[in-house]
Amino acid sequence: MSTIQPAALRPRSVLFAPAGRADLIAKLPRSRPDAVVIDLEDAVPATAQAKAAARPVARQGSLDLCAQHPELAVFVRVNAVHSPFFQDDLAALHPGLAGVVVPKLETAVDVQMACDALRERGLNLPLLAGLETGAGVWNAQAILSESCVQWAYFGAEDYVTDLGGVRTPGNAEVRYARSQVALAARLSGTHALDIVVTALNDEARFREDAAQGRALGYGGKLCIHPAQVPLSNELFGVSEAQLARARALLAAANEAAQAGHGAFSFEGQMVDEPMLAAARATLAQPEKGDPL
Repeated sequence: MSTIQPAALRPRSVLFAPAGRADLIAKLPRSRPDAVVIDLEDAVPATAQAKAAARPVARQGSLDLCAQHPELAVFVRVNAVHSPFFQDDLAALHPGLAGVVVPKLETAVDVQMACDALRERGLNLPLLAGLETGAGVWNAQAILSESCVQWAYFGAEDYVTDLGGVRTPGNAEVRYARSQVALAARLSGTHALDIVVTALNDEARFREDAAQGRALGYGGKLCIHPAQVPLSNELFGVSEAQLARARALLAAANEAAQAGHGAFSFEGQMVDEPMLAAARATLAQPEKGDPL
């Protein structure tokens, strides 16, 4: 049985594996991701036969992971609520999961449909909501404000396809949508996961892309290769130097308050409340590379 408490789970790295590949599912914990997703959607061909064959593999693989790695957050990604596969995908789920990934959510009604379907099967599982269409991004705050949504991700590839645009290395075409999802997540108190990097063997590209997401407020990243996991854990964690600086800043603030000073400088910079809030947030994060 999983020991994961969904409300406390704020993964830096979320590693995907195809639902039909028992061998790859079993290997998911090796790179030490904070969470894993067994994918019945994009990673399985869109035929009834292929989906049907993958479901029992996904269920057994997720059961094994939950039993053997209770510290690992295990998710299953089903197909979209309006797809012909969604209802049958629910057979692959079980109460031991940390949650269910539901892609291509476009309205709050979609969320309610998904949660109602889960409850009808006796599954009280929170959602990791996929926002990856124009409508999903437009309605992001309403979607993420639904009580059963605990986490969210922005899917850049599907979003750009939906708009008829073109993906570029600099991500200019998704800057607005990426920011919109991060903002909606912040307003709803939802942990936001950043876009995938499809260049599997390009560490510099991953680092640059993750830095963009981190600057926008994302708390972690979707990973599609094990080599991306330690990078994501590093880039969305905090270093010992960052922790030390945060501690020193808060100590200086305490000294200033005791001396009756409302304003003070630290390392040549005037300190305000947002800086102190950022320091407190830094101390609340896991260190780089450490497991949750």
